[in-house]
Amino acid sequence: MLSILFGPLLLGILGAYVGGILLLPLLLRLKVGQVINTWAPESHKSKGGTPTMGGAIILVGAFSATLLFPGPPATGIALAGVLLATIGFAAVGFVDDYLIVRRGKNLGLRAREKLAGQFLVAGLFVMWQLLWENELRPSGSILGDPMRMLLAGYHLLLLVGLSNAVNLTDGLDGLAAGVSLPVWITLAVLGLFAPHVQSAARGDVGVVIFCAAFAGATLGYLWFNAHPAQVFMGDVGSLAIGGGMAAAAITFRQEWLLLLVALVHWVEMASVIIQVTSFKTTGKRVFKMSPLHHHYEKCGEPETRIVARFSILSAVCCLLALSMVFRGV
Repeated sequence: MLSILFGPLLLGILGAYVGGILLLPLLLRLKVGQVINTWAPESHKSKGGTPTMGGAIILVGAFSATLLFPGPPATGIALAGVLLATIGFAAVGFVDDYLIVRRGKNLGLRAREKLAGQFLVAGLFVMWQLLWENELRPSGSILGDPMRMLLAGYHLLLLVGLSNAVNLTDGLDGLAAGVSLPVWITLAVLGLFAPHVQSAARGDVGVVIFCAAFAGATLGYLWFNAHPAQVFMGDVGSLAIGGGMAAAAITFRQEWLLLLVALVHWVEMASVIIQVTSFKTTGKRVFKMSPLHHHYEKCGEPETRIVARFSILSAVCCLLALSMVFRGV
């Protein structure tokens, strides 16, 4: 059974490494360099021109490992939904990255356009889930269940929220990947071993393979993204990671636990909401700069230390979540 975790993880590492070797020269030739915001910390100015859209490296590693893993068949309606959701969020991110690179300034999709794309993808995935569960329901329609429809609304917000949260976390070399890695591993473990998930019986083994493959691909990507980064993931990577995580958690019925598992991402997003709300209502800033990792930069913390500590905190949150699920097992 452990081969379902370790096999895709190793294939994901290999796929991302090979993908990085092949894609990095291409990104350099295409001159898809990162455009640095004028308000970014001074230490970030030297990062301008570093290739972006490196999230494609993660996607190549994760998707190839998922589809090529020679274990239980990585197929089924559950996996198809998660794959399509991930691709959909990646597509929204790609459009945003492409517009920024083409315009040569940090002006991609407008906020409302980006949100509209995210809600469209999230809505399609939620509808997919509702229709699928409706087919499995022995009697009656799930569409007439008010509580289930409220849960569907939460799923919609979870998908859009986490995709944006990961996007906001992506601000330092290795940060988004380092914080996301324990989350992917935790989701794979929950999908395979949690007593109330019954992933094999529900045909979700393919999603377990996908999570393990994404963990491996994220680790492989860190080979190129560790400080000083050779490539940045861009929105094509961060939106896909957040959307894919939420889709997998929903499939495993771990949508509430994801609030703890991905807590570092949520805190990063909360820091932006708090900062904007405070400034608009009182004219004062709570943090020196948001998201939170930039606040610590302004406090004089080295970039590598911030990344290491945030990643450790993410791992601690994941261990707490696993201890809650498996207590007494």
